[in-house]
Amino acid sequence: MRKTAFNTDCLPLFLGSLPEMDDEKAFDLVMAYSPAIPNWSQMPGGDKREGMVAQFAPGFPGLKRRQGSLYVDNTDAVFQDEMLRFYETYLIAVSHSTGLDDALFALSTETARGFFAFMERLDRLPEAPRAVKGQITGPFTFGTAIKDPSGVAIFHDDVLRDMIVKLLSMKARWQVAQLAAKEFPVILFIDEPALAGFGTSEFISISREVILDCLGELINMIHSAGGLAGIHVCANTDWAMLMETGADLISFDAYTYFERLILYQDAIVDFMNAGKYLAWGIVPTVRTDDIENETVSSLTKQLRHKTENLFALGIDPSIVLRQSLITPSCGTGALTPGHAEKVLKLTKGVSDNIRREERYA
Repeated sequence: MRKTAFNTDCLPLFLGSLPEMDDEKAFDLVMAYSPAIPNWSQMPGGDKREGMVAQFAPGFPGLKRRQGSLYVDNTDAVFQDEMLRFYETYLIAVSHSTGLDDALFALSTETARGFFAFMERLDRLPEAPRAVKGQITGPFTFGTAIKDPSGVAIFHDDVLRDMIVKLLSMKARWQVAQLAAKEFPVILFIDEPALAGFGTSEFISISREVILDCLGELINMIHSAGGLAGIHVCANTDWAMLMETGADLISFDAYTYFERLILYQDAIVDFMNAGKYLAWGIVPTVRTDDIENETVSSLTKQLRHKTENLFALGIDPSIVLRQSLITPSCGTGALTPGHAEKVLKLTKGVSDNIRREERYA
């Protein structure tokens, strides 16, 4: 299936997580501040099953829980049988799209109730959105968060890593297929906060090629379902590497880390000139003092200054308008409801300001 490209026009977009609240309230908040590209909401505060790793973990062979934490027991006597069933199910599903209804690759109301509430509300929208957004945890973040019985991250094991990528790829494909059935363009973010640690001593044995292979397989599956693939990292990382993955969109913390991103000048120019997108996380979410002190005006001024750095690289200002989104720097699930709503409001306000600017028209 061919993926659908469209002009993002500096519209507001949110990254997924909200504080614990009623599903209807969450949808109403999203529609109030990002009606053109709404997303389904993760609310990890009330139930650990909705955490960004736990939400997509069901179906992984050997998955167990100990003292509230997930781990994979690949020493259990039944692990080999579970792994065999996993690959058999994967091969059937990947060759027959009807197999995507298999429970192994479908999200469930137990771990992703926000997804199903979102799907139900989409049918009642008075006006069609420009696109819809979903999200899935990336393989590096998933595989470094879950350990084996000896405490080693399962990403380090070649076989377990292959199953991570295939599980997430099929869950991404299932999600895109469900959203695409509503006949809107679909953007699926791959959330990879742990890539901020790539290249550090903790992960020195993990090569750039391994990351590219893992993300490339996942992105190819998203594309095969007709979706646009974004990668979100909320700190610093190897941005040139992410732009080589085949991703259509890079989401970054522009509030704190723009000076690190702009170091990758050639990669940025090639990425934008190829018709791909940047999601500018210009609204702070980490420090409550920043959320309280920043205004639409101050953040708009900051964003204008930073986009001018792209113009200086030779990127046409009209390209920046067409191929940018305005977002929070990260999700808002750890914030109070009041701070979370202010972040959403600021995001929309900055977007409105930028879209009104004559120089971006």
